[in-house]
Formats: sequence, C-alpha cells, structure tokens
Amino acid sequence: MSNPELDVVEFLLTTAIYSERQDLDPDDLPPAYRAVFWSDGDIERPLSATNTTASEATGVERPWSAVSGLMFTDRDDFSGAISFTDQEMAEEWYIERVDADRLERNPVLVAAFGNEFDLDYETARATNRPARADRAFIDAMLEEAFDSDDEDDEEMLDLVDVRAPAEVETTLNDLVLTPDQEGEIQKIVKAIEHRDYLAQIGLREIGKLLFVGPPGTGKTSVARALAHDLDLPFVEVKLSMITSQYLGETAKNVEKVFEVAKRLSPCILFMDEFDFVAKTRSSDEHAAIKRAVNTLLKSIDEISLIQDEVLLIGATNHPDQLDAAAWRRFDEIVNFPKPDRSMRADILRIVTREMDITDFDPDTLAELTEGLTGSDLRMVLREAVLEALTEERTTLTQADLEDAIKDFEERDNLKNMDMIDGDHDALVAGGDFSEDADAASDGGHSHDHDH
Repeated sequence: MSNPELDVVEFLLTTAIYSERQDLDPDDLPPAYRAVFWSDGDIERPLSATNTTASEATGVERPWSAVSGLMFTDRDDFSGAISFTDQEMAEEWYIERVDADRLERNPVLVAAFGNEFDLDYETARATNRPARADRAFIDAMLEEAFDSDDEDDEEMLDLVDVRAPAEVETTLNDLVLTPDQEGEIQKIVKAIEHRDYLAQIGLREIGKLLFVGPPGTGKTSVARALAHDLDLPFVEVKLSMITSQYLGETAKNVEKVFEVAKRLSPCILFMDEFDFVAKTRSSDEHAAIKRAVNTLLKSIDEISLIQDEVLLIGATNHPDQLDAAAWRRFDEIVNFPKPDRSMRADILRIVTREMDITDFDPDTLAELTEGLTGSDLRMVLREAVLEALTEERTTLTQADLEDAIKDFEERDNLKNMDMIDGDHDALVAGGDFSEDADAASDGGHSHDHDH
C-alpha cells in the first residue's frame, strides 16, 4: 500500500543527499526521480524538490499536504520548494519506517544508510536502471549526434524506431517460449553480463542472432522483451524502408543506423525483414539500393556485442529466401515455430489474466486452435471481448471464446480465397491487422506472436 508521507520524505532525502554528495551520479537516482530532473541530457546539482517535482516523481497528488504535519519539513510559498528544517531528524524518521527491500531500490539512500540495513551499495546500483536507458538521455544523445535541420539526418531518424526500455511493456515473463528459445536467450544474457571475459579470451564473434519463423510467432516480442528486461535501449529498423521514396542516400542512412546503435550502446539493434537483403542481392534493383545492402552487410560484419556493446538481432518470416551471405553474418539461429497445443494453452492463460471468464477451459480452446499463432489467439480474444461488449457484458464465457474461434477461422478462410485480384484483405473486417499492425499493437499481452 502506498504511503504518501514516506514517499515524499524519501524523495526529499534523495534530492538533499544527492545534491550534497559529489561521488554520486545519475545512475544512482531511481529512474522516476531522474525523469523530473533531466535538462539537455544532464542532471545538474542542486536538485530542486518542489511540489511539482515531488508529485511527478512520487505520484503523490499533493506532496506538501502529505508532509506538512511533520516537525522537520518546511515550504517556501514563493518558489514552492519543500525542504527540511532538520535533516538529521528527517533521516531518523525515515530509517525507522523504511524496510530493506524498499531502500535497496534507491542507491542514493543505500549509499547513505545501507550499513544500517546490511545493504551493499554496488549491488543496489547494479540493479538500478542506468541513466543511459532513460528516454530523456536517449533523446539528448540523438539531438547531439544528428541535426534536426539536416534533411539527411531527418531521413535517417525516420528509418529507425528508438525505444527506451521503460517504453516496452512486454517482458519475457509475459511470453511463452520454447525450450530452445529460452536456452538461447539465457546464453545471450550471460554473454552480455560477461563481455569483459569474452573479450579477454578472444571470443568476439558473438551476439548476432537471427530469429526465423512465420509471422505472429513472437520474434519482435522477444527482442523487445529482452530490451525491457535487460534495461537496454531498443533500436528497430525495417530493412525494406531503405527503398522508401523519401530516403535519399540510402547507403549513408544504413551507416547512420549503426552509428545510432553505437552511440546508444549498450543497446539492442533489431533488423526486421532480413529476407529483403537476399531479395535485393538477387534482383535487378537500382544500383543505389544494392550499394545500401552491401553497406548493410559490411556494417553487420564490423559491429560487435563484445567491442561495441550492441546486440544485433535480425528477423525474417522467409528464411528460404536468405542466401549464404546473409546466413553467415549470424552466430546463432533461433527458430520461432507456431505454438503447439501446450503452448497455445499457456498463451491463453497469460493473455486472459485480467479477464473475467466463466467456465474458462484453455486446454479445450488450445485443441480448437490448431495452427494458430499467438497473434491469432490474441485476435480471437479481441473479437470475443468486443462481441461481449456489444451485449453490454464484461464477463466472458467459454462459449464466447469458442464462437470467436469459429468466426476467426471463417474470416481466415475468406482471406485465402482467390475471389478477386488485388487486396484480398479488404474483403475481411479487420483485414488491416497485417504483420506490421501486429507489431505496432504488440503491447504487454503478446505471447510468441509477432514477427
């Protein structure tokens, strides 16, 4: 349960101690606190604790009201600054009320009071999300590196989607993975943790993964979840974008994608639609596009998890279209098959965690959904929920879900009918839910379903 009084006092103590101690840096501040103090990519001392900053950092609606009854607090009516009249008394009050688990989430206060709770400062700092992963830091870094008034730089920034880990809602715990996927993820996590050791023994050709499998099986979801769980910025690019008409010097823009990744390192660089590389190399595409692809392959060769702290993940729905030049760029291939019956049941259990469903039987539903991906299952649930809402119901039944499965299969069959030339998806309600739409709507409820 939230304790507004304790929340605000903790914020005030953090700002006061951080302002006093020059040995602390932004990585010591809890991310919610850092967010209110970033300015031009930096956090300058002294930190100003006001009604506004305290409210934004703690979520307490009226911070001063929460602590105004304490003997050791004061407020400047003109500036709105909240301060201590007796910081030592405030520290004693706080220590008497805080527990070790809560304190450990604040490295600044662990540095000050950790000994009294047998807490290690370095451990607290290591588990705190680093400042380099904050949206404000990422934006400042991009602004510093690329000129918003430069047309080429603007085109390059249109080519990539950069997300802070806090902006990725999906976690690995939200996903249903195969044993092979779990094993490869564990290996890469260990590689990131032990980069110095791998460099020391000369194992540098590591950290380039290729995710292969049909649309909707979780490739993008897993890559994003890794970024979230490892607190790494996520840089995503769709390779087909380099042919977009608004892009000028395509090879130069490809180089800049890798420059962005290196500037934001440690980070994850996710390259979707990797089959585009092979298709372009074997086609009669314009020479400028082919140069861009050759630049891409060269850039992949030159980037390294060990040296550059960039984890490169490629993804393709069409591994059969990749040539040897594409395959050999990756040190590990991770297969994303359609989920089996057991996985489908697990996916349904996780996706429906926040739903009220009468007589819910995910095992029966799994039997009825042979061949469906995680993305398909989410579409089934979407239709069941919307159908219930048309009847003014927020409680679903097993029958609602079974009916939605039948409707989904009928729509899927319609999409596969060669009824007219052109856009067959236009015949189907919701036909806009293409692979790209799935990626965009992934959110925190995707399970083994996305590119």
